[in-house]
Amino acid sequence: MILFSLRYNCNSRRMAALKDKGMLRTYALSLTFVFMSALSNAQDSLDDQTRALIARGASLELKTKSVPPPGYPLEHHAAGFAKVLCSAVFVTGLDPEFAAESIGYFTAPYEERAKMKWRVDRENKAVHVTLPNGVTRTAKFIGDLGCLTLPRGKEAPFFGPPTIQSKLPDAATTHWPMGDVLANDELPAELDAKLVAKAVDAAFEPEDGLTAAYVVTWKGRIIGERYRDGITMHTPLESWSMGKSLTATLMGILIKDGVYSLDQPAPIPEWQSKDDPRKKIRIADILHMSSGLRFRAPLDPDFDPADGYPDHRYVYTGCVNSFKWAADRPLQWAPNSVGRYRNSDPVVTNYLIRLAVEKRGEAYHSFPQRALFDKLGMRDMVLETDPYGNFLLQGYEFGSARDWSRLGNLYLQDGVWNGERLLPKGFVDFVSTLAPAWIADGRPIYGGFFWINGTQRFPIPKDAYYMAGAGGQYTIIIPSHDLVVVRMGHYKGSSVGFESLRKSLALLMQAVPTNHNEDVD
Repeated sequence: MILFSLRYNCNSRRMAALKDKGMLRTYALSLTFVFMSALSNAQDSLDDQTRALIARGASLELKTKSVPPPGYPLEHHAAGFAKVLCSAVFVTGLDPEFAAESIGYFTAPYEERAKMKWRVDRENKAVHVTLPNGVTRTAKFIGDLGCLTLPRGKEAPFFGPPTIQSKLPDAATTHWPMGDVLANDELPAELDAKLVAKAVDAAFEPEDGLTAAYVVTWKGRIIGERYRDGITMHTPLESWSMGKSLTATLMGILIKDGVYSLDQPAPIPEWQSKDDPRKKIRIADILHMSSGLRFRAPLDPDFDPADGYPDHRYVYTGCVNSFKWAADRPLQWAPNSVGRYRNSDPVVTNYLIRLAVEKRGEAYHSFPQRALFDKLGMRDMVLETDPYGNFLLQGYEFGSARDWSRLGNLYLQDGVWNGERLLPKGFVDFVSTLAPAWIADGRPIYGGFFWINGTQRFPIPKDAYYMAGAGGQYTIIIPSHDLVVVRMGHYKGSSVGFESLRKSLALLMQAVPTNHNEDVD
């Protein structure tokens, strides 16, 4: 929740115009008055729950400082815009004009794009974005790891991008879910096939919702599927923070292998000095988005853009070693005391994953493919990195709707796939159970890198849980109805698309019976 945004461009031309000291003094006083009035109005507009949330956080806050990331915000936006366009063109295959207008507002706000000029270099598979001051930021396609923004002055990242090969058979001749071939028989009589079809159509209405892909499975079987023109079952679409749930899955595999446990303190190297209070942060706390790390984010209830560029976005756009940046943040609260949606926690989880995989002497970048994707039949995932080769799975990943459906069905099946347990017993319950710190905050909406429908944001049972990404990306698991619903769309249509999704889900609740094994109140 953004309280307010007070922006005023105090550039050199404006200040030069105020030559008279009296005018400058009057200007300063008026600006102060405007600022204080905006602050007062913002505080007055807060609801009681938000006030209580902010007050609770303030009462528990430790005496550490918040220092905003370095650099010029507009340049960070340019870096994000270059990456968004690069991935749209060279990973997803979108028209660049459509992409510039319709996708990726999170790291490259729409209103900021008008201040920049951009150019697609198809010969070198790169995108160049130029700021008004002449600085150009470049993102480059690097192969199987998609695109990344290069640091200023660099023509290549600080690592050699590998080739990642799947060992899966031809999808065109392999049956779902390991391939593309679907059963031709009619849907079971217990399903209302016409209502299912109506629900799928509802997800695409109206057109300005920009729904790109929609897949519905019941007991693992595809019962409804549709794509926007130009999108196919294999199109890797921007998925954003659904990657956090993918991160949880990769950590779950390592826990199943005995490498880590949920209750152990996270062995982040930067936290291991004797008196470092971060030594007490458990892996469970991190997955619960309650590590306590000081990491400003737009969803903080007291977030103020005037305080500087947020860490939450900097790990996308700063072209730094994102793992080190997140690990170096101090504690704002004691672990497991306050719940906040911040990229610090999935970033340090991915740090732990890299440490573990490389300690075992395995190739880091191919780990997701061999340990998870090949197991589930996922062929279309593209995972992107920072310039140091660290996966940015807090949101820089692309996947097809069918691949996200496969991942959702892994959770519907309690972490078992084709008779093999991929996730440890109890892990699905862990991610789909409310996090203690979020309960203490009065927000029954978050589990373990999965959102929970505890306030019934969607017209489906409270026990449903879901992956969610900026711009309207959702993989929704509804155990009471044996359903997994994937909705993916383009950012510009997210508000309209959200309402379309709600209507579609309401219809699915009528079309598909409950399995009588779950509490559906």
